[in-house]
Amino acid sequence: MHALNQRHAMLFGIAAVILWSTVATAFKLSLQVLTPTQLLGWAGLVSTLVLAVFVTAQRHWASVFSTLRDRPVYYLALGALNPAFYYLVLFRAYDLLPAQQAQALNYTWALTLSLLAVPLLKQRLTARDVLALSIGYAGAVVIATRGDVLALEFDSGVGVALALASTVLWALYWILNTRGSAPAAVTLFLCFALGTPLVWLVMLWQGELGVPEVRGLAGALYVGLFEMGVTFMLWLAAMRRAEQVSRVSNLIFLSPFLSLFFISAFLGETIVPATWVGLAMIISGVIYQQRGRATS
Repeated sequence: MHALNQRHAMLFGIAAVILWSTVATAFKLSLQVLTPTQLLGWAGLVSTLVLAVFVTAQRHWASVFSTLRDRPVYYLALGALNPAFYYLVLFRAYDLLPAQQAQALNYTWALTLSLLAVPLLKQRLTARDVLALSIGYAGAVVIATRGDVLALEFDSGVGVALALASTVLWALYWILNTRGSAPAAVTLFLCFALGTPLVWLVMLWQGELGVPEVRGLAGALYVGLFEMGVTFMLWLAAMRRAEQVSRVSNLIFLSPFLSLFFISAFLGETIVPATWVGLAMIISGVIYQQRGRATS
């Protein structure tokens, strides 16, 4: 058990948020030389190795084997969902859309989670939930149409659909995750250890095996470390050390706005006003909904 230390928690949380803010740029740069399947295959391999190090450091290997033995189908299904299916869909969305659109649309996952909780967790939507969903998804439309809402013209209709579909997969993963009792590092390791080979089978089927060029490997290494591996453990460390969890969790809302800075600086994308407005609407909807739950 870690001693509570709010200063350390905030430092861990800020580090995680900054790293997560860079990954949309890393996705787009990597996809210039890798297919979505190749990026996920190599990044997933890196993440699996990183998570294995954390499992070793925490002496959780006995838990890994006992957890897998008790519920093999459950964890295989989780691994197929995340990383395999979720990231394949998300990376394809990034391949088709400007990074600013893909990353902003992906932040509607928290809203999607509340929708899926109705049929899957038997929760009810409140009036606050409905208003928050309306604000958030209206923001998604603003982003997807670059502000020309009435025209409903998209840079890529398929890309928008995939970006929104990825939020369904991510929310579904976390709902199913609530039914597990293993430590977080154990669950995440099992997901990547079981899900990554599925991605490599897809790579084999698509004829995409082979070692990529150095730039592609560097991108996959970065994504594997800072989207799926080290950053998650930093965030977990922040939450475990926090005296006031809400102060740490609120840091996550900085990530999409910081991400736009990196997208502009390193990808050269001009961030259009509709992206700022739509993203502000999405985040406002999420915050409004969460504060309602906190006070209920």
